[in-house]
Parts: sequence; C-alpha cells; structure tokens
Amino acid sequence: MSKNKNSLIIDTTNHAAKGGLLNRRLFLSSAIATTAALATTRAAHSQEIVGEGQDDWTLYPGSDALEYSNRSRFEVDSVKRLIPNDSQEFLDLRLTKYVARTPLDHLLGTITPNGLHFERSHQGIPDIDPDKHFLVIHGKVKNPLKFDISALENYPTVSRNYYMECSGNSAVLFDETPTDQSLQEIHGLLSGSEWTGVLLSTLLDECGISPDAKWIIAEGADNGMMTRSIPLDKALDDAMIAIRQNGERIRPSQGYPMRLLNPGFEGNTSVKWLRSIYLSDRPVMSVQETAKYTDMMPDDKALQFTLEQDVKSIITRPSSAMSLKKKGVYEITGLAWSGKGKIARVEVSVDGGNTWADTALEGPIHSKMLTRFRIPWMWEGSSAILQSRAIDEFGRRQPSRKELLDARGTNGIYHYHAIHSWDVAPNGEIKHVYA
Repeated sequence: MSKNKNSLIIDTTNHAAKGGLLNRRLFLSSAIATTAALATTRAAHSQEIVGEGQDDWTLYPGSDALEYSNRSRFEVDSVKRLIPNDSQEFLDLRLTKYVARTPLDHLLGTITPNGLHFERSHQGIPDIDPDKHFLVIHGKVKNPLKFDISALENYPTVSRNYYMECSGNSAVLFDETPTDQSLQEIHGLLSGSEWTGVLLSTLLDECGISPDAKWIIAEGADNGMMTRSIPLDKALDDAMIAIRQNGERIRPSQGYPMRLLNPGFEGNTSVKWLRSIYLSDRPVMSVQETAKYTDMMPDDKALQFTLEQDVKSIITRPSSAMSLKKKGVYEITGLAWSGKGKIARVEVSVDGGNTWADTALEGPIHSKMLTRFRIPWMWEGSSAILQSRAIDEFGRRQPSRKELLDARGTNGIYHYHAIHSWDVAPNGEIKHVYA
C-alpha cells in the first residue's frame, strides 16, 4: 500500500512487472482515478473554488462567436515544430524547409487536429483554385475520365480513420549516438485523422481497367511534381481520393483540393494535390522511388517499394518534454500502429526491457490507425528506462534497436520502427537513450 500527500490510499499490491508497473485493470476501478490527485489540489471549502489570485470569469461577458473558431490564446505550447535549415537533420536528410512536426506530447486520444497534422512537401504548398483543378485517370484503361471536386462529391463517399507517417520519421535514431531531441522532433512526422473521400476502386471500375495494368502512377500538381508508383492491388483495396479531413475540406498543406490516400503505406505515396493517375504495366521508377525513399542495406544495395509500414509504438507521456516533479502514480501512455492492420497488444517496461506488462488499449481499435495505450506506474524516485513494444493482429512484433540494426544496418534513413527508450533520472528528468 502507498499513500500520497493528499492521504489517498493506493493499492500497489497487484504489480504487473518490476519497477512499479501496476495492473492495467486498475484503470477500471474508481480507486486508480483518485490517484490523479498527485497533480491536483483539492478545495477544502466551497469558498475556495475561486481562490486568492484567481479571476472570476463569471463577472463579465465573453467574446462573440466567430465564423471559424480559434483555440484558446493560452494554448501556446501545442504547435508544430519547424526544422531549422541549419540543423544536422537537414544536412543528413537533405530536407527542405517545408517540414513541420506534430506535438505528440501535447495530444491525447488518436485524432490529430487538422492544424497540427504534420507537414512534409518538397517544393512548398501550392495555392490551387479548386474550380481550375481536376484529376485525370488514364493510361491502361478503357475509358479515360476527368474529375473535378464537384464530380467527386457526387460519388458515394466513405469516412475512415487512418494514421499517416512519413517514412523518414524517427530517422535520427539510426545514428550511433543517442539524440537529445524531443519526442516531437524525433517522432513528430506522425498523425491520425478521419479521412473522407471516394474509394479509388470506384473510379477505376468506372474507367475500366485493362488486363495488363499492374501499377498506378500518381502525380501531384505541386512544383516538385511528386510522382509515386503504387501496386494496382493496393489501389483496388483501400486507397481513396481524400477530399475531407476530420469533417472539413482538407487543408492546402494536406493536398487541397484532393489527395491520394494509401492507408498503411509510407506517407510519401499518398500524393497530395493529385492531378493524374496513370495505369501502367510497370512502375515509373521516379526519383522518389530510386534515389530516395529506398532502404539502404549493409551491403550498400537498396530495397525498393518497401511501402507497407511495420508495427511501431512510442511512449508520449512521460517523455523528454516533461519531467516528473514528485514521487507517485503516473500514467504511462502512448501510441501504437501497424501498416498491415490492427494493433492487438502493447507491452510496457520500466526496467529497460527486463520485464514487461500488458497495457490497456483504448477502443475502438481501427485497422491502420493509431491506437492509444496506457498503464499506471508507481514511481518511487529511482532510475527507470521506459519502453513500449507493440504487436499487431498478424503477430508482427516491434523489434529492439539491435534486432533492427542487425537486419538493416545503419545506412538507412527510412522506416525506423524499433523500440524507443526514455531514461528517467532520480531527479525526474527524462531524456532519450539507447537500451
């Protein structure tokens, strides 16, 4: 048994693993909910609801309604991080200035607000007039067709929850020396949304696919003319032409007025500002699938078209963006995802992987979507190494860093999905380490 400063009794006899990890079932009891008091000050009397130095906002009227609501002016920390042009990562990955990362440490749930969805472009964000933009489906089809946004909205639409991750996310973890970057800087090229659009299979069926068609070649209308080859099987499975994100029209940074969405594939294949889909009997071998977005192996050969992403997870809280102020019960929470299907299980360790405990998964659990996991942890003020390990419905398990590097080497910059480690010092400070 343990008692915090607010005299709440916490049952810690049901440990799930060493280091203070408690059974995930404690989240189902009212007792564990009261442990939130470690960060809460209770009012002894009703008069303390408005205390000394606290404004009473009931005394004056608020602002008027807006045509498009803003978030609170006090939410200044929850912003996307831009990569400086002189950063080492910019030099290593030859990134342009057109990159912004999601503040995962400031978010809960699995849906990323549209304004915080990560951004990655190669030649900036075009300002496209939707009345002058259209998509052409041509090549090895019987009936080439052209669609503008109005035409697409007249087709049957679907709304589905999917994650999106840049294949260069977490790339700095290939480096030999652990980085001192934050969670947002390391893993922030990741977001989750409800996407609405027309299944690509619907449009391809109307065009009529030629028997010898095996690939689609998607091209964007941006200055970089992003071009990617995608297997036809994927196009006929769950690919869609997305026109809305979280209910509203997709924003210019996400491909307005329409983008291709390939659930579970590396983000670069979900071509934004889509203007052309060409059906072919072979991939186009564009620069984005030869010189870039390939996996360099230890023998200096490169794997191409490793499009489906592996199973992966990260702990978002506690992380290096915060420090533990005092001993007590904390919630360890994070995100898990798989490019193949649903997350089946997530385990957490606080002793560097020596022992593991199952976490609670928040439902509903969607295929190829972020899944939130959480587990209570009693921190007694000693050193700890926090890790998470995800397993998907097909039994694919997130590898250790050693397992990944033994298979892939350190030449690559794409598809890093190994277990991530946070080191918690006795003073509560948190930093990234290799363990």
